[in-house]
Amino acid sequence: MWEAIQANTRRSRLLIGLMAALLAGFGALVGLAFIGPDGALPGAAGALVLWLVLLVVALAGGDGLILHTAGARRIEKDDAPQLWNVVEEMSLAAGLARMPSVYIVDQDAPNAFATGRKAETAALAVTSGLLRRLNRDELQGVVAHEIAHIRNHDVRFMTLALVMVGSIALLSDMVLRMTWHGGGRRRSGGKGKGQAAAMVLTLVAALVAPLAARVLYFACSRRREYLADASAARFTRYPPGLASALEKISGNLFARPATSELRAMAPMYIVNPLSAASRGGLLSSHPPLDERVRILRAMGGRAGWVDYERAYRQVRGGGEACLDAGTLQSEGSLAAREPSAEAVEPAAGQEAAVERARGVADLLDRLAGLLLIACACGVAIKVPADFAAASIPCPRCGRSHAVPEARSQAHDRQPDPASREKAASPEEGDAAPLTYRRRGQGWESFRCLCGRAVQVSPALSASRMRCPACRRPIDVVQG
Repeated sequence: MWEAIQANTRRSRLLIGLMAALLAGFGALVGLAFIGPDGALPGAAGALVLWLVLLVVALAGGDGLILHTAGARRIEKDDAPQLWNVVEEMSLAAGLARMPSVYIVDQDAPNAFATGRKAETAALAVTSGLLRRLNRDELQGVVAHEIAHIRNHDVRFMTLALVMVGSIALLSDMVLRMTWHGGGRRRSGGKGKGQAAAMVLTLVAALVAPLAARVLYFACSRRREYLADASAARFTRYPPGLASALEKISGNLFARPATSELRAMAPMYIVNPLSAASRGGLLSSHPPLDERVRILRAMGGRAGWVDYERAYRQVRGGGEACLDAGTLQSEGSLAAREPSAEAVEPAAGQEAAVERARGVADLLDRLAGLLLIACACGVAIKVPADFAAASIPCPRCGRSHAVPEARSQAHDRQPDPASREKAASPEEGDAAPLTYRRRGQGWESFRCLCGRAVQVSPALSASRMRCPACRRPIDVVQG
């Protein structure tokens, strides 16, 4: 597989070089049109400096910006145990030295993406809709695909290439704006036919260069998706899992406005969230979705590199290869593993689906800072942390429930409103520990003096924790 990654790296370098030449040539034309015969070199240099500046900004905070733009929230093992275990398994299968950080995006459309220029700082994000809809085999396929992107250094390439595409688009926009407002005519007027011709060429380049850059980028991006699919089939030893996941994702693509943020992030998702683009084409960042599924289905109960290559050539036709000779010679055909029980037994699948939906709902409620109170009638009462009353009735049976709060350790009583106001900004020496008494062994939540909801994990073993907002120590005791 190392040879395939190296081959992709060489293609990426060639692509970046072509895009750099396109950017420099475009900059030279801009210099000729707006400065004159001596403006070609400054124009080319200025365009490359623009790319370097944007690249430094992207490398400095790109990963965090991507996760923030997507609305991703970091989670731990207790929040989503099955997802966490799958990420651990696939990280080991891929040979990663470190498991990626795990994030969830509160979005009903199922999808996933990975970010991180190197494995040590990588992150994997899935939407809540993905967790609700996919069984374990399907989730494993999606996670394996994204981890393959991390292992194959695809995120690093995407950062470099997307910044290059953005630089060309920004320069094009600047030229069109200057021309629209008359800047080109003021600078080129009376300078002769040569500069007038340069202005015409610059305008043509301003329209064509961004399109050409995107075509170059997407051509290489599509190859990386095939390689990630092949890797996922090999890591999971169950290609039908990823095929089924892709079918479910494509069947739940919701109409969404094509905002600039969504268009910028679209190439990072396992399926392009802009539904029209999922059908593939010259200007699509992903191969046709139905083709990807057909290749995985055509593997016929096998899961090796040679099995994916055979299916790839069978579905696509022609002599174009997906994997290099070294990878194909590294091992023979491999038998796929058996599917999990929930994938083949309807009753087990329905029960697992109900548990998934309940688990995802509870996770989102915890991330939203809600206090969760379980009533004996089976209703989960969701209370905002800033709810003023000390108790709340169950909407189904009418039972009254005390809103769980941390109590003053000195008096073992619930704090009054004045105490809460004082606790919002505790002074030095005024942060005496509070006490919270657990009611059971599952997830629990209570309100701190500062008004913040504090979530208690089932795996909490320490006897003391701190409020994530005011940092006040809280002793957690049983019963």
